[in-house]
Order: sequence, then structure tokens, then C-alpha cells
Amino acid sequence: MAVKKQSDLMEKIVSLAKRRGFIFQSAEIYGGLRSCWDFGPLGVELKNNVKKAWWKEMVQKRQDVVGLDSAILSPKIVWEASGHLESFTDPLVECKKCKKRFREDQLEKKECPECKGELSKAKQFNLLMKTNLGVIEGKQDEAYMRGETCQGIYLNYLSVKDSMRKKIPFGIAQIGKAFRNEITPGNFIFRTREFEQMEMQYFVNPKDAGKYYNEWKEWTMNWYQKFINHQDKIRWRQHKKDELAHYAQEAWDIEYETPFSGWNEFAGVHNRGGWDLSRHSKFSGQDMNYIDENGKKFIPWVQEVSMGADRAVLMFLMDAYTEVETRSGDDKAKHEKEVILKLHKDLAPIKMTILPLSKKEPLQKIAQEIFTNLSSKYMCQYDETGSIGKRYRRQDEIGTPYCVTVDFETIEKDNSVTVRDRDTMKQERVKINELESYFLERL
Repeated sequence: MAVKKQSDLMEKIVSLAKRRGFIFQSAEIYGGLRSCWDFGPLGVELKNNVKKAWWKEMVQKRQDVVGLDSAILSPKIVWEASGHLESFTDPLVECKKCKKRFREDQLEKKECPECKGELSKAKQFNLLMKTNLGVIEGKQDEAYMRGETCQGIYLNYLSVKDSMRKKIPFGIAQIGKAFRNEITPGNFIFRTREFEQMEMQYFVNPKDAGKYYNEWKEWTMNWYQKFINHQDKIRWRQHKKDELAHYAQEAWDIEYETPFSGWNEFAGVHNRGGWDLSRHSKFSGQDMNYIDENGKKFIPWVQEVSMGADRAVLMFLMDAYTEVETRSGDDKAKHEKEVILKLHKDLAPIKMTILPLSKKEPLQKIAQEIFTNLSSKYMCQYDETGSIGKRYRRQDEIGTPYCVTVDFETIEKDNSVTVRDRDTMKQERVKINELESYFLERL
């Protein structure tokens, strides 16, 4: 019964995401493209806010980390050097009856979960997406869509170090698309073939690797904990030796307890050792050694923070989704349950919505003026359709922290508006000319 309830919860989240303009199935008018999703008007704001929050803490507020935006396409040799052409594989099995394919390590039984048919022997399936560059048939260069954003950082390590005059330890951060030909994508935007990563590679002296690795573990957990409501649903899990990636000395995942299949990975912190720079040094012929102040030469080790922007959006949606007893509107407009997205204010797509109590022209005029003023600083909405209770509920469902209502007292009495707090339901009268400072203090 508990499994059914959890499954129902995920269905509600997916339904809300579509109904309120967060996430749509890609190419839905043509039947949809499996595992590909489009972020709608509110989804793109939420995702952008996630990325901004990460970039602010990772790059803007630090002196030892700089940013990068590298190309998505790269030549075959990059992925030979990285080891991905040889080792970036999953065990694939195919049902001999229905021909569907699955990852062997995700099957509980040695039979097809769809039709109970016999499965083939496992084959190693490379996850990289291959393409070709060039316009002349037969003379095209083989290239790959990047399977992870960090390789672009390693390719630019020397250029960034020299142009930014950086000394070790320092980091390079990047947010961008990556592509993996997953055998079994699914669970909404959790596992997809096209996704966005937020990654940082921190270059250190090998003797200091343990110190910085622990520091970045702490940083990563703190970042997530700042934005979630349910601290008991997030945890660390260490990789066992037999599941470590080919480059990893040590790896820990941050997992969140999901409604679709329990604890799942949402971020990783990896000690990649000297694998990456030594391999690219060997394959490119470029000297990647670093010479410290004592004249000692060494290949820097990499401490990696790897987080999915799409997965972070999913985590925050799951964590924020809340059903409460009816609380908004008059008796006729009330429902048995109301939905609130208790998103952190920094992440909320819309910070405030301006609501004229009625469509009477004087109220509309003031409400529009307030919208024009506040929207120059915050993402705002203007809504005049439906009862005030319905409009409050619409904003609760999309996670808007504040509703600003213009009523008849605004005109006739105090030149003030009512500001309603999403979480506490507290309502305050605030002077129109003090709204800017009011929100500046709270946002």
C-alpha cells in the first residue's frame, strides 16, 4: 500500500508540472520523444534559479573558482584519452521474445519484466552519443556529444590557468548539456538521454587531496540542505570498490528518498586522482605538469563536484510538494485538499503576484503600476481572473512566496496593499511606496 501511495505522489507531481507549465513531454504533438523533456515558462525559471543559486555559491562568492562554457562536440581522441570509449558502458540484455532491452544490473529477476521471456547474454553497451562532422560523404570526422561536461574543463585547464594567472589549488566550474544513450531512461526527468550538469573540477597537489575532498563533500551537502524542507530525506552513500568509475579513487553520492523508487543519486563528489590530466597529457602531447613554489613538478589531482541541474529541479519539486487541508477562498470555492509548492524563495519561479481584488479600472491601474515597478527587479505575475481564493491557490501551486492584493481600501483609505505569505498565511498591510524595501528585506 505504501508503494502505491508513493507512486500516486509521483503521478501528482508529474501532472502538476505539466498543468502549471513547469515541464512538458518533448515533441508531444507527435507522440512524444521518450526520455526527452521541455521546460515550460515556470520550469525554465525554476531551473535557471537553481543554476544561478549554484553559480553564485560556486563561482561568484569564491576567489579560487572560475567559470567556463566549453563546446558540446569533441573529437574521438578526447574520449579515448578519458577512457570513456573503453569503460563508459552498461550491461545490456535483450528479450528474445519481445525484443525490448534492459540494463542487466537493474533487473531483479533473470527474465523479461515486460513479457517474462528469456533474456540474451549481457553485452557491454557504450553510452556515448556518436556523430559526424563535415559535409562530404565518406570524408566526415568522427565526433561525440559530450557524455560529461568535465572533459571540456580538462581540455581548457592550461589556458584557464595561464590566462587567469591561477595557482593551485583552484577550480573551474561549468554548467551545460551532456548526452548519454541510456538503455533504460525513466522516472520523469531523473534519468534522461539529454540533461544538464553543474560540475566543478578542483585542481590540487596530490598530498592535499584528502583535505580538499572532504571540504567539497561538506560544501555539496550544505548547498542542498539550504534549499530543502525535509532534511531526513537526504543522505550520503559511499561507492564500493567494485562500483567505482574507472577514474575514481573515492566517490560518495548524495541520495534523496524519492516517491518513485526509494533512495536515488542526485549528486556525486569524486576524488579523480591524476587520471584526467595525465591521460590528456599523454594523448595530446601537452605537458600538464604543475611546478610549485619549491620547483617540484607534479600532475594535479582533481576533486570533482558533479550535480545534475534537471535532477536538482526534480528533487526540489518532490521536496516542496505539499498537500494541506483547504485554507483559501470562500466555502463554495473550497476543496478538500490544496497543493502548495514550498519552494525556497531563491528558487521559486515567480517571487510575487499582483492581484487586483476586482476588474474595476481604478484597481487594475494601480495593480499594473505596482507590477511594472516590481517586475523590474523580480519575476512577477499579474492575475485578475477568478475569485481571490482561486488566485491564491493557483499561486500556492506554483510556489509563489507572496501575493500582493490591491483592494478598495487601497484607493479610498490608506494607499496600502495586502501582502500574503505563502507558508504562514500571514497578511500584512504595506504602503505601496514601501513595497520595494519590504521585498528587498525578505528576498
